[in-house]
Amino acid sequence: MHGGARRSGAPRGNRNAQTHGLFTRAAKAEAGQDQLLLDEAERLLQELK
Repeated sequence: MHGGARRSGAPRGNRNAQTHGLFTRAAKAEAGQDQLLLDEAERLLQELK
């Protein structure tokens, strides 16, 4: 018996949107900076070989 009571299930709208953690603008910016630093370090190591 699938279905359920009236008003059961997920809420309408986007009330469950991520507002913290891995998906914030600041976290994405920090991850981008981390990647730039790693890329630069890798280039430096290649030059030293």
